[in-house]
Amino acid sequence: MSNNKLEGKVAIITGGASGIGKATACLFAKHGARVVIADIQDELGQQVAASIGSQKCSYIHCDVTDEEQVKGIVEWTVQNHGQLDIMFSNAGIFRSNKGTTSNSNQNILDLDLAPLDHLFAVNARGMAACVKHAARSMVEKLVRGSIICTASVCASCGGEHHVDYFMSKHAVLGLVRSASKQLGVHGIRVNSVSPFAVATPLICNLTGMKAEEAEKFYEGRTILKGVVVKEKHVADAVLFLASEDSEVVSGHDMVVDAGFLGK
Repeated sequence: MSNNKLEGKVAIITGGASGIGKATACLFAKHGARVVIADIQDELGQQVAASIGSQKCSYIHCDVTDEEQVKGIVEWTVQNHGQLDIMFSNAGIFRSNKGTTSNSNQNILDLDLAPLDHLFAVNARGMAACVKHAARSMVEKLVRGSIICTASVCASCGGEHHVDYFMSKHAVLGLVRSASKQLGVHGIRVNSVSPFAVATPLICNLTGMKAEEAEKFYEGRTILKGVVVKEKHVADAVLFLASEDSEVVSGHDMVVDAGFLGK
């Protein structure tokens, strides 16, 4: 079997400028894909694209809360690369800065709906826009493509805090399960990946911890000892779902959590 599992494929990765998206962009390019990074972090996105190489990677500004921008990046990709084979809808936030309340934990008793609306605009509505326009392109071009969404272990359990985030990630699973049923007739696979907490820049900024501190903290909350969930582990799972290795897998939520949900 070829080591280049995505040879000749074209992929869009939203939220590809840092964290899991960045790790996946590098891995996809390593396996032969041409990658389009979509993000709102322009400087970081351009740096990642440059590090991968202009022949393999491009960066385009895209705010997934704006459907026209999502549609535009799909059209740009098809115009420049001929078609779209893989959509990794990964852009997401943990906490909104809009309408921030004094209770940042968002307990249901104090739930502020303004930040919830913005969280859903990114984590749920933005995901739906990415799936919609990627699928439309694949159907039009007769591409048996793969669409992967980033969910979370929070999509499969409840939480003592952050009810808005838990709700938004549950919505991702509903999107994936429904879209997989509707798009199967076109040969399009739709799956999700659900990581446990990974010490990405987003998590480190939220917790105020350095990467090593965060990893040590979260390792104590999983069953599988001696290993910490890292960006590369999630990227490997996404590669599997994007490649022909998973050609009969659709409507599946792949949990990457070192046993957290089984604890």
